Amino acid sequence: MNSGAGPVQPATLENCDREPIHIPGSIQSHGVLVAVDGSGLVRHASRNAQALLGHAVQPGERLRSSALVAQHPALGELLDEGLAALGAAADLPMPTELEAAGHRFDVVLHQSHELLVIEFEARQASSDELTGFAVQAHRAMEKLRRPRASIDDLLQLATQEVRALTGFDRVMAYRFRPDSSGDVVAESCADFLDPYLGRRYPASDIPAQARALYVANTLRLIADVQATPVPLASAGGAALDLSAAILRSVSPIHIEYLNNMGVGASMSISIVINNRLWGLLACHHMGPRQVPYSVRMACDVMAQMLGANIQAALARKQAERQQQVAELRTRVMESVLHSDDEFSALCSHAGALMQSMHADALIVSEHSKLCTQGEIGDPAARALLQWLDATHAGSPLYATHALPLEAPEVGVRLSPWCGVLALPLDMHRGSWLVFLRKEQIETIHWGGKPEKEVRPGPLGPRLTPRGSFDLWKEIVRSTAEQWAGDDLEIARQLLAELVRAQSARHAELNNARAHLMAVLGHDLRDPLHSISMAARVLEKNNGTDAHTGRLGQRIQSSSSRMQRLVSQVMDMSRLQSRLGLDLRPASIDLVQLLTDLMDEARTAHPGLQLVAHLPDSLRTEADPDRIAQVFANLISNARHHGDAGHPVEVHAQGSEAGPVVQVRNVAPAIAPEVAADLFTPFKSSSVGKARNRSGLGLGLYIAHQIVQGHGGRIGYAHEAPHVVFTVHLPLRPPGAADHPPS
Repeated sequence: MNSGAGPVQPATLENCDREPIHIPGSIQSHGVLVAVDGSGLVRHASRNAQALLGHAVQPGERLRSSALVAQHPALGELLDEGLAALGAAADLPMPTELEAAGHRFDVVLHQSHELLVIEFEARQASSDELTGFAVQAHRAMEKLRRPRASIDDLLQLATQEVRALTGFDRVMAYRFRPDSSGDVVAESCADFLDPYLGRRYPASDIPAQARALYVANTLRLIADVQATPVPLASAGGAALDLSAAILRSVSPIHIEYLNNMGVGASMSISIVINNRLWGLLACHHMGPRQVPYSVRMACDVMAQMLGANIQAALARKQAERQQQVAELRTRVMESVLHSDDEFSALCSHAGALMQSMHADALIVSEHSKLCTQGEIGDPAARALLQWLDATHAGSPLYATHALPLEAPEVGVRLSPWCGVLALPLDMHRGSWLVFLRKEQIETIHWGGKPEKEVRPGPLGPRLTPRGSFDLWKEIVRSTAEQWAGDDLEIARQLLAELVRAQSARHAELNNARAHLMAVLGHDLRDPLHSISMAARVLEKNNGTDAHTGRLGQRIQSSSSRMQRLVSQVMDMSRLQSRLGLDLRPASIDLVQLLTDLMDEARTAHPGLQLVAHLPDSLRTEADPDRIAQVFANLISNARHHGDAGHPVEVHAQGSEAGPVVQVRNVAPAIAPEVAADLFTPFKSSSVGKARNRSGLGLGLYIAHQIVQGHGGRIGYAHEAPHVVFTVHLPLRPPGAADHPPS
């Protein structure tokens, strides 16, 4: 695990994952391996060729002219075909038989980078026995072709047929979980063995590089765990990559693992689905056992058939669910698009949405509105939503199956809900669609305690294989069933559809709102002007009739307020239509403008206290009507929202950058969440406010746009006990020409 040079690295699973098991430099003892380059020169050869084949093979010699090939001419023809394949002139030849030194061998060729690897595996079974194996394998494949009620039934059949075909004491079907741990989901074993069915094994039992080899080389035989590996002699150069070799020797750590289990021989057959290791057929024998190559190939084909059947079953199940979810998504989208209330439309489908995600509860929220489905109370739901707003605002999607472990502060308030899949529908409104799963208290039957121990080895400390595989129980709490990949994909599709529907609704509403604003501004302005003129006539010609005079004042006040609202609507329409506010700068005296505005305010509101802190003169270039609109709005806001009995103060002064004007009133600080949206239109904090019931939340937004249009800025601060709005104006607006005084 560690090289002799450099500091000793700590023993971790990551170190084990880096063990170079594909270049062990040795092979198992029941065969011979020879590797030649494109010219036929031997680059690597196992040191047991003399003992098994009757002729030594030395690195550096030409295999074509060796004594071994001279005695077995068929081997020379096989070599020529293999070298042609190495040069991409032909396909690799099929495995063949060879009799040498009183032994029968299966000769198998494969390519390892630029080398041709020839393996001679000693065969123990006779030809008659292999014929019987072939018939048995054919019958097993026919059984596997028949449809089964479930994947577990299919795996159980596979374990029985592989055990009957190979004679192993135990055959297990091992299915991987998303975290790379795995469960024994089917088993066929001898009566004298302790069953492993239902037990789980940690991911560390099969390190990452071993899983990669299981995909590249789908069948692996260890014929005798106790046998001594045979080293390879080499002619120099890089170590030989034995990833595809059938005789590749075994990692010492894995040998120790098998010894701890009491296993004398093992064979693993990969179940690969979509180029991913989905599971294994793991075979164990208590003593040595060498399964003939042709039988192993039959088992490999069976595993491929098994994988195809499992893939088809999974695809059918996924397609059925996708169809059901697509139909539900269509119904939900139709409701959302055709309903005046998107929140109510989603709530009407809450039960179906919850079932589609295999969830136990569901939350739909829109700002302060809340809808729940399932056994979750409003306090817990609001606690979760508050946490999501604070920690996952702006995230595309949040998913966890262990909320109490990830966020104990909210997990304890949400018990027993541990699984959360949250879709942010509109982060500006605090809208969420949240699926929930309950805690799933699980008793895991581990095949031995899963933790590794650190022990010193020849190359430093290392993680040792587990010494005991007796049943070890662990109770897991604070987790729910994990959200599968299908769950997350369905959630992303639903979120994308809802976002598209919202965008379409918002575009439609914005167009309708802009049209309504234009109509209101055009159709109401003239009649309001007429009403205002009539009110003035009543007010001036009231004579001795005080009642008529008060009526005229009331009509005048109401019509003025309506005119201001219409003006705001017209301005909003121009801004949303991107027409701008049509600013017409002129040279003005801000002091005179502010004095006139304060006089008008005192006249309209006799009880209003206004205190001015103004210089003698403060000239600038600005649109006088628009700037007056800004300060009239600020003074009006100060009057509406300031504490009674305290004056509204207006301060102005010059600076090198331009005039600075402040409007101050005594009031508590504005809440941070409200202050963040002060200069946005249609604020929920403004609409229907008790002290300004006729407000639409447009005044500060339009004021902000006017000041920005002049190249200035407007801001809010709280300088106890005052609420302060400050306007900075430039000496001249951007692009302004010389203007005469206004």
